[in-house]
Amino acid sequence: MAKNQENHQKTIGPIVGKLNLPQDIYLKLDKVKIIDLSNCRYSKRLLTKLMLINKISKKKVDINKIKKAIYFAKKYHGKQKRETGEFYYSHPLEVAYMISDYLFRTDIIITSILHDCIEDTLFTKKMIVKEFGYKIAGHVEDLTRVKKDKKISAAEMVKILYQQQKQELLLIKLLDRLHNIQTVGAKSPEKGWKTILETLQVFLTVATYLKIPNVVNYTHIV
Repeated sequence: MAKNQENHQKTIGPIVGKLNLPQDIYLKLDKVKIIDLSNCRYSKRLLTKLMLINKISKKKVDINKIKKAIYFAKKYHGKQKRETGEFYYSHPLEVAYMISDYLFRTDIIITSILHDCIEDTLFTKKMIVKEFGYKIAGHVEDLTRVKKDKKISAAEMVKILYQQQKQELLLIKLLDRLHNIQTVGAKSPEKGWKTILETLQVFLTVATYLKIPNVVNYTHIV
């Protein structure tokens, strides 16, 4: 986060800082007009928030690049569905919405939007490099659980990111899990309990490491 971002909570660690936005910001979101968007409510919700924060924050994100990422996420996730029955692309858009509270940066938001593309779609690293550059493509590859033709566990990925000290990507993975745990009821009982236990054992540690108390408290409730 930018050092001159004066409205960060002082209780958050130096790696990430949750934006202390005006209390009525979420009441204002629906009043901001967005031009040339589809009827996708997830896209509108995310872009509305980003545009509003752009108006009040010293640091800006590139809305056009983010729109481009949304286009590719929706194109390549296509008709894939989540266990809840929602279109799959709703998930990365919600993760991007969440992470914008902590890291208001174009590259991180785009990485969040594309974080499952290499693993679950035909949108390859090479294609991401062409559209968004090597940095974002590298981030997305780091968040891909398929390593050397073998799919690793979420816990193994967290371990790798921790060893590499990639705190920003750990945060994306943490919020990815936090969004998934909110819909754990759509899973079978066996998968649901496995997800809950893994969350408590692995991701609670990540939240503590990143010094994000609100996420720590949420996982305790779960």
